[in-house]
Amino acid sequence: MSQFWRLDGPLQTLVLAAKQKRLPQVIYWGPPLPASDDCTALAAAHALDVTGGMLDANPDLSICPEASQSFPGQPGLICRDALGCVLRPEFRFVKDLAQGKNLCLTYADEDLGLTYEAHFELTDSSNILTCWSRLEATQPLMLNWLAAPVFPATQLSDAMISFSGRWIGEFQTHSIPWRAGIHKRESRTGRSGHEHFPGLILPEIGARNTTGRAYGFHYGWSGGHQMIAEELPDGRRQIQFGHACDSHDGLAQSFETAKLHTVFSDNGFNGCGIAFQRHLRDHILTFPKASLPRPVHYNCWEAIYFDHDLASLKDIATRAKDLGAERFVLDDGWFGQRDDDSSSLGDWQIDARKYPDGLDPLIDHVKSLGLQFGLWVEPEMVNPDSNLYRAHPDWVLGPHDQLLGRQQMVLDMARDEVQSHLYDCISALLESYDIGYLKWDHNRILPLVNVTQTQGIYALLARLRAAFPHVEIESCASGGGRIDFGILQHCQRVWLSDSNDALERSQIQHGAALFLPSLVTGSHVGPRLCHTSGRVFDMRYRAWVAAQRHMGFEMDPRELEAQEAQVLSEVTQWYKDNRGWLATADILRLDSSDPSVLAEMQLASDASRFVVFFNQLHSAQQILPRPLRLTGLDPKARYVLHLRNRDEVSKLSRGAPLLKSQDLQASGAWLMTHGLHLPYAMPGSIWVVEGQKL
Repeated sequence: MSQFWRLDGPLQTLVLAAKQKRLPQVIYWGPPLPASDDCTALAAAHALDVTGGMLDANPDLSICPEASQSFPGQPGLICRDALGCVLRPEFRFVKDLAQGKNLCLTYADEDLGLTYEAHFELTDSSNILTCWSRLEATQPLMLNWLAAPVFPATQLSDAMISFSGRWIGEFQTHSIPWRAGIHKRESRTGRSGHEHFPGLILPEIGARNTTGRAYGFHYGWSGGHQMIAEELPDGRRQIQFGHACDSHDGLAQSFETAKLHTVFSDNGFNGCGIAFQRHLRDHILTFPKASLPRPVHYNCWEAIYFDHDLASLKDIATRAKDLGAERFVLDDGWFGQRDDDSSSLGDWQIDARKYPDGLDPLIDHVKSLGLQFGLWVEPEMVNPDSNLYRAHPDWVLGPHDQLLGRQQMVLDMARDEVQSHLYDCISALLESYDIGYLKWDHNRILPLVNVTQTQGIYALLARLRAAFPHVEIESCASGGGRIDFGILQHCQRVWLSDSNDALERSQIQHGAALFLPSLVTGSHVGPRLCHTSGRVFDMRYRAWVAAQRHMGFEMDPRELEAQEAQVLSEVTQWYKDNRGWLATADILRLDSSDPSVLAEMQLASDASRFVVFFNQLHSAQQILPRPLRLTGLDPKARYVLHLRNRDEVSKLSRGAPLLKSQDLQASGAWLMTHGLHLPYAMPGSIWVVEGQKL
């Protein structure tokens, strides 16, 4: 007896096949198949040969590979009973439920009292296939590992693209060659992490940003997670994602993975990026007022740090308003006895030394300028030097003699009393003051990886959002330490990195564009002297880098010279004039033959207009700029292109490329095949090319 299930979307088809009521395996995942293709014939064609040194048949690479079936690789489930004995289930079909593009398959091992569910949801508008697994047990058991539904990896790939990073260096892309055995990446820091972003791109040979076939994966979970990419002894390959091993404490009877978001692309890496961007934007994010444009953001952290002075803050807010800011965020140092990072986390009461009349005088001034007011908080953390810790040392996660991180510890978010206390503290602030935004920070890794910690923060955020739906929340974790589709069910913005170095920020944004749309990605104009790298960049470069995402400022506006202020105001106005269509635009990474150039194109949802950012990171090895091919255009349509910042052309540009002096009209075919010739660019500069469909 064979069984088949098929999910078809405009851009991809998934076919599952099972025999003898066993767990199914993916026998096809790729471009759309004709409806006439017979699943029985496909399953027969999927069968592999057997040769010497093998079993007499190939164990199924199923959606949950079973050790009981002599599977030679990583199983999809590892668990033990209450006595510690390893369980090796043999699941058999119970039922299926198909509703439109949604499919739920249920299997059971009656002898062991285990029920396994695999869920699949195909979203046509974003081209994302979302899947997750559930395990139910009649008796308590210990779970070591449960994978979301497992996918085979293409064998027409010679490398995989994974994402690592560090503080002020997030979303670094690495090409990892396939090899026999397991490539495993595991985050055990208790958050999605700078180090191991839970994403993967599998390109087929020859695929690039704009061409070729690729497969994308993102595990939407904000806690510890694990990814396994394995090449089996027989040559088959599998991809598994799930919570970090042993992150479930104690015995339980019900377990569920986070959602694994997957996509097949016939348009290179950009096909994956477009799908992830659209799915997050259109199906996961919820804004307090979605119809309002994204406000230009000002954060005072790198202007004042812990040195709070009401007169100075009012002056800074006024100057920020004059530059174009629409939101003012008061960062760390407003509460407890907080003069540095060694004390007062947990004491969420206004520091009367700095604000004897509370926050009202500052908020009143900010509101009088027409700005929204926002506030920094870090509720999940506590300093040993705090009233909260002295009153409740038992609320801390992990041992009391643990290593500190940034001189702080983590509160145990699994405890109801901790969640209730934090809700009371934050809600008191939101009820007392006109606050429209919270920058929610998370500056310390966890002392241990724990599923209930992540579930606890999700519950707290959900409760706050239900009570205060007008408040927008930003996810920050020393910058980009907690960015994933799980946390973004509860937040509306991410602080991509603590680095305001414009060159570093360009590279971080470029990597993140494979998953994040611009409207959720915070990007700020930093100080003239970058506080994390010590480098100095021209205001034009800093401003245009920030304008590529959700724009903001984080410098001290009192340091600006008149020319810098004028440039920043002009670029900010450009952002405001264009943010309406940019909010729903696709970010398309462009292929550059010059490694010193980082280029992207933001294409409107109706494809009527676009903007190209040509970022000259370093000095090129050749003298002249190489042509830059565009992508995503209608080959038969004609476009007019304008070099927005042609007044910034260097004296070293002595030739006459057309865009230097006038607009260019050309077909989409020309722009995507021949490409643009731009003037010579100095290192640390950006060309901004605006395009309109005629």
